[in-house]
Amino acid sequence: MKKIALISYGCAKNLVDSEVMLGHMEKAGYSFVTDPEEADILVLNTCGFIEPAKKESRDGLKDAVALKKKAKKKKIIAVGCYVERYKSLLHQEYPEIDAWLGVKDFDKIVSVIEEKEFTKSQNSYLYDHTTPRFRQTPPSWSYVKISEGCSHECSFCSIPLIKGPYRSRSISSVFQEIEALSFQGVKEINLISQDTTYFGRDLGLEEGLTQLLQELLKIKRIGWIRILYGYAEEITDSLVEILQEDRICSYLDVPFQHSNPNIIKKMKRAMDGKRALTLIEKLRNRIPGIALRTSLVVGFPGEGKKEFEDLKSFVREARFDHLGVFTYSREEDTSSFALGDPVKESVKNKRKAKILEIQAEISFQKNEKYFGRQVEVLIEGTSTDNPNVLVGRAKFQAPEVDGVILIDRPDDWIKVVNSIQKVEIAGWDVYDLYGKLAR
Repeated sequence: MKKIALISYGCAKNLVDSEVMLGHMEKAGYSFVTDPEEADILVLNTCGFIEPAKKESRDGLKDAVALKKKAKKKKIIAVGCYVERYKSLLHQEYPEIDAWLGVKDFDKIVSVIEEKEFTKSQNSYLYDHTTPRFRQTPPSWSYVKISEGCSHECSFCSIPLIKGPYRSRSISSVFQEIEALSFQGVKEINLISQDTTYFGRDLGLEEGLTQLLQELLKIKRIGWIRILYGYAEEITDSLVEILQEDRICSYLDVPFQHSNPNIIKKMKRAMDGKRALTLIEKLRNRIPGIALRTSLVVGFPGEGKKEFEDLKSFVREARFDHLGVFTYSREEDTSSFALGDPVKESVKNKRKAKILEIQAEISFQKNEKYFGRQVEVLIEGTSTDNPNVLVGRAKFQAPEVDGVILIDRPDDWIKVVNSIQKVEIAGWDVYDLYGKLAR
């Protein structure tokens, strides 16, 4: 049987789609390699969200084509968001690619590989608990996608154009998947979606996410449940209440995007900086120790010096635990496209650097407060940079996007991998913490 290499670009939601495709391919008997040069078939799961992601996908396609010219028997299949959005253009630009598959038929990947006919789906693909899946994350934790698509109308966002409207999985399906993961030894579940806080509304559930969390708490083998990608406007009192449960991480990832009222209005978002600060204060009062992450966009049309000063003040006052910054990407067919792209790229990059500079100081100060304290840490394994160091995360650190905790490796280290252990913090820097196991 031919060997397959799959390269996944973009976000965690893309990674889950990749895991689903790998699951179908494994079920069909294919084996996998990590080196594209060793593969007979190369699958690239592309991202088409913003220009930097599209460029990364284009570079990947170019590299794949060069590899095919070098080894003429190699087969290349491009799939995912970028393909869904620009298939006809990409087909012309990269005629060497053997097959194209958008976001509606990830479960048909084997048919594409084997060049079989299949009926194309109408909606973006959403897996369930019966779907085969070959996980690519460490054994101790997993992403679980609870919905597909988005029904918001943010003026700058292309996701609804690519993925269509919001569609939730059933609570039963999510429960059964996570219960099965718990039997595999998974300790941490990270619930992901384009908007987790909207979960169930398309099914008529007013408090869908809260109801889901209530059910998931019945799975005792899961130590931590984390919510990623929520919307500030949809954080209800019932959600705040259940976030106080010990096994649900006191952590929220809420993309505020900006603070200035005029920019927020142009973005077609609902919560400006003043209202956001009120919400942040409420969350910190109701859930002591909650970690808050946000994403911001700089360089949106109309963002001048005044608007950017507003954003800087917001970041200083909000004092987020974690923060990411994107420069505005003008996307075709979004409603903000008509506004043009008047802010120079050099100015966008300077503004991004300034926000990150402010956040670095805040992050350093926040990490300092853990010095001398003991915190619960999920131990993932040894560091790729130094095998004498263990790597783990606390409840206030999401995988792949936040900092980590680096731990002195004891002689019996193998016993603590894939488990939650107490760690005494002995040092810190801007993003990471350092410690030793508390025996």
